[in-house]
This record gives sequence, structure tokens and C-alpha cells, in this order.
Amino acid sequence: MKNVLILNGHQFYKDVAEGNLTNSFINKANEFFTKNGFEVKQTDIEKGYNIEEEIEKFEWADYILFQYPVFWMSVPWITKKYIDETFQQGKFYANDGRSRSDVSKTYGTGGLFKNKKYMLSLTINSPSSTFNNKDAFFDGMSLDQAHIAVHKTFQFCGLEPLETYSVHDIFKGDMNLDKELERFEKVLTKNFL
Repeated sequence: MKNVLILNGHQFYKDVAEGNLTNSFINKANEFFTKNGFEVKQTDIEKGYNIEEEIEKFEWADYILFQYPVFWMSVPWITKKYIDETFQQGKFYANDGRSRSDVSKTYGTGGLFKNKKYMLSLTINSPSSTFNNKDAFFDGMSLDQAHIAVHKTFQFCGLEPLETYSVHDIFKGDMNLDKELERFEKVLTKNFL
């Protein structure tokens, strides 16, 4: 049986980010993993967490699904706090990877979770056309390049990335949630089955 940890990185803001969209994706992921024989554990960061229990969850998991809304080009601050408190040396990484006695060992290779994979699932207000477009806001960067800090945090700990899912224009008001959840399930299928 495969083990998956679903991290809910949402942070509540009345009338702006109440969590309904995030919860729709969390519920769909839960349904998908359960239906396909995965053992599932979850952390809803905003509701609080025990650091030692979170470390144990990461040690237990084969996969991490990290669902969060993009706030100011990154994760909400409580989610950054979770990472800062939980991703501890000796638990998530041995060291930064370098060695004075072996120059072939390079920075960022000391992660302890080398047999684990992660997937980012993002809700974001920017339109998809702002990515991979040199004339748009992100200067030609892809969605994954624009979220390099989150990717590199996981990779520093040894995890390998799976395809990222994202839903855009979330405040525009014309999103077809059923269609997005179908697209999300296709990405889950590609990544996990």
C-alpha cells in the first residue's frame, strides 16, 4: 500500500480566501486516493499541528500532495511558518550536502527523503497566460519557475517533483469547478497511478 500525506496550506481571510475552493480539491484528492487504495493522512496547517507528529507523517509518507492558495507569489505565512518549524535538520535533511573531504558532494544534496515524491496543487488568481510569456508579469517564467522557492524547499529535503496542477483566475467568477476537478483528477492519475 502507498502512503500519501495531504497538506492543506490554506489560510482564512474573510470574503477573500475562505477555503471553499481549497477544500474542494482536498476532498477530491481524498476521494481519489481512498478509491485507489492509498493510505491517507492529512494536515490542515491552519487548524494547528504538532511538530513531532508532522515529522512522523513525512517519514511515513511515500508521497506528499501540497494544496495551497498562492498569496503574494508564494505560500500563506502560516504555511511558511509550518515549513520553518517542521523541516528540521536531522529529520528532513542531514546537512546541506557539501563535504570538505569530497568536493563532488554539492549544495542541496543532503536531503533524507530521497525515495519520496511531492505534487504541488495551486489555486492562483493570475491567468495562465501570465506564464511562459516573456511580455507578461512573470517575464517568461513557467508556473513551476515562478514557484521555485517551494520546489527547492522540497528538493533540498530530497523529494522529487511530480507534475504541478493549478487553477487560475479564481476571482474572475466564471470557473467551472466540476471541469477543474476533472482536470485535477487527470493530473492525480498521471502522477500517482
